[in-house]
Amino acid sequence: MHIHILGICGTFMGGVALLARASGYRVTGCDANVYPPMSTQLEAQGIELIEGYDAAQTGLAPDLFVVGNAISRGNPLLEEILDKGLSFVSGPQWLAENVLREKWVLAVAGTHGKTTTSSLLAWILEEAGLKPGFLIGGVPQDFGVSARLTYSPFFVIEADEYDTAFCDKRSKFVHYRARTAILNNLEFDHADIFSDLAAIETQFHHFVRILPKSGLIVANAGEASLKRVLDRGCWTPLEWFGDPAGWNLGELESDDSCGVSFAGIEVGRLCLALAGAHNRANALAAVAAARHVGVPPAAALAALARFGGVKRRLEMRGVARDVTVYDDFAHHPTAISATIAGLRQRISGGRILAVLEPRSNTMKLGVMKAQLPASLQEAELTFCYAANLGWDVRGALQPLGDKAQVYDDIEALVEAVSGAARAGDHVLVMSNGSFCGVHARLLEALVSR
Repeated sequence: MHIHILGICGTFMGGVALLARASGYRVTGCDANVYPPMSTQLEAQGIELIEGYDAAQTGLAPDLFVVGNAISRGNPLLEEILDKGLSFVSGPQWLAENVLREKWVLAVAGTHGKTTTSSLLAWILEEAGLKPGFLIGGVPQDFGVSARLTYSPFFVIEADEYDTAFCDKRSKFVHYRARTAILNNLEFDHADIFSDLAAIETQFHHFVRILPKSGLIVANAGEASLKRVLDRGCWTPLEWFGDPAGWNLGELESDDSCGVSFAGIEVGRLCLALAGAHNRANALAAVAAARHVGVPPAAALAALARFGGVKRRLEMRGVARDVTVYDDFAHHPTAISATIAGLRQRISGGRILAVLEPRSNTMKLGVMKAQLPASLQEAELTFCYAANLGWDVRGALQPLGDKAQVYDDIEALVEAVSGAARAGDHVLVMSNGSFCGVHARLLEALVSR
């Protein structure tokens, strides 16, 4: 069977492509402005990529078109599919019907930390010998791919609240029929499709409504929004993390380890290479979820001590003239603040130079601009790329004073950052896109100085 995927280089749809290929399908796909790591990952698997959405692609005559949620009405290929009455389905629906059926699905939901927590959970199950399948919105270093199909009954998935497709405005995660669910956190985001936080809470409520009574919810006790969701109805056993009466972490010791307790009893110690309190909380949630499928906490914690991280999550991209350049996916103010704090914990000295591209749909709308200065406060300098934004970035960052600079030209930004950086500094690049390949440009500029 031949499927052709529209929007194949998105993190989710690229994972769908890999799973379909592993299932024996012939897979082709198209996208615009493709970039690594997804494009190279697909090409390495022998999946043919077509640039753009030319209507002539219907001539490939696939058995089915799988449509990603980045595709909207007006797209020439989608319009041709509709006009010709050709068969199509959304990515989440295809996944549910062809991969997740009869699997024990462990779903990780939340505004932040889904990719890291999913990677941590998949690694724990792998180390326990359970050989899970997975679909993650990033590339775990220990696996080298974002998606994998196995014969194991267990499947770990990053459960996104974003809408499913142009034809299905429910959140993706309602398709997955999870048995074990992590509710990591819940803040306002995706301002292009949700009017307010209450609208997102309703989608999470829909997700909770279809969880089985034989399942488990692992939820963040520090999130009032999640408590509101669960107060609307919960039919599944619930374990809180970040709660002394549930799953909890002790104080961080000088060796960067901390105790882990459940119901007031210490079950082991967490040693994690990932920096930041947010990542320790992610790990705690993963330990709790893994216990539901039979992995003892001690075994889970031993696995986490060997976890290698995730691409684009505080990933070191290189060092030039004793200046270290990192890549991170952070694009929401809460994630930006947590990432800077995590890097600060990791480094022994030197300044942090934050280099930010407000690229997500929410950031492009300027919905979070009031929160942006506070999220960047702990960086010594901030450099923001403001091309194609419809709001006043300079005005928004004015509270940072001379600590913030804004550029509309990528070359000017690279010149400014490389000129300001000095030996021992740490340049933290944050964007949920390719950011014009700024990481390599910065390293080249630093070398040439």
